[in-house]
Amino acid sequence: MVKDINRYITRCFDLARMGAGSVSPNPMVGAVLVYDNKIIGEGYHQKYGGAHAEVNALASVSLSNRPLIPESTLYVSLEPCCIFGKTPPCTNLIIQEKIPRVVISCLDLTPEVKGRGVELLRAHGIEVTTGVLEKEGQALAATRNVSVSQQRPYVILKMAITSNGYFAPLDRSQFWITQTLTKRLVHRWRMESDAILVGTTTALMDDPQLDNRLYYGKSPLRIVLDRRLQLPNSLKVFSDGQPTLIITEREKSINSASHLHYLSMNFGETFWPDLLAILWREYKLGVILVEGGQKVLSSLIDTGLWDEARVLIGQKSLTVGIPSPTLPGSPEKNLKLGFDELKIYQHVQRS
Repeated sequence: MVKDINRYITRCFDLARMGAGSVSPNPMVGAVLVYDNKIIGEGYHQKYGGAHAEVNALASVSLSNRPLIPESTLYVSLEPCCIFGKTPPCTNLIIQEKIPRVVISCLDLTPEVKGRGVELLRAHGIEVTTGVLEKEGQALAATRNVSVSQQRPYVILKMAITSNGYFAPLDRSQFWITQTLTKRLVHRWRMESDAILVGTTTALMDDPQLDNRLYYGKSPLRIVLDRRLQLPNSLKVFSDGQPTLIITEREKSINSASHLHYLSMNFGETFWPDLLAILWREYKLGVILVEGGQKVLSSLIDTGLWDEARVLIGQKSLTVGIPSPTLPGSPEKNLKLGFDELKIYQHVQRS
């Protein structure tokens, strides 16, 4: 029985991931409806503002199988919502459809939910099981749960380093560390993020496009730190017509192009918490991929305002160069990507 439960929750995870890049700042969620060890309905949250996974799962049930709903079990990767947002509460639908059993991987840490969805279902006589493959469920919901609990975007640090630990040549000349296949993976990460952030030096020396041209789907909003508005208008991030947000201390821009937006703020000690709070509150950004510069990455590491780090290690080496930023602890995962290696670090927030 446990094996079957795990299998159905795993299917929920697989479905949920199909919403990557389309649902943020909402969570990726998958749901399956099972009758007599057979899936009769399944669905996932497909886009922000659209129907939730539970709604899509029930809508997928064929007309002939609808009488089976009151005798079925609903499996969900995340606790069903119990609040009115852009859509009605999923708990209402579950109660209305008289579903007798609900199995949940992990709780939704949205303050207005956070266990209340489970309590509401149980109050209506529904049998609720929680904590099934909970660690995996929490990892899937981490971007949402961090955002709603800390009121800031989930921050992913990305860096590529040489086999002997260098970040870039001393003169910052173009030096591709990883293979083409790995670059495509990075572009997938960009598609899955709401924004991509770089500092002044990276924008100036590398002149990156910061899009996901090697993958499909949307490109993220580009965020460039330009404290003194010293970057030239000829850079790709300013001249290609795609939306870019420039963070600066200056009050007025020197470029009035419609695709460029400016946010003026103080670059003092509270810069990172202030910026992340604004990006969450005013720009609704749920996931930010930070690709730029040793200085920017080290600053976020030092302040502790990061959640995940993805370190790509290539086979190339440098005799001398800029040392890579130092991450605390050990990687949670070590993966091989052809000739490259990927180390994934998780930052445990201390209360």
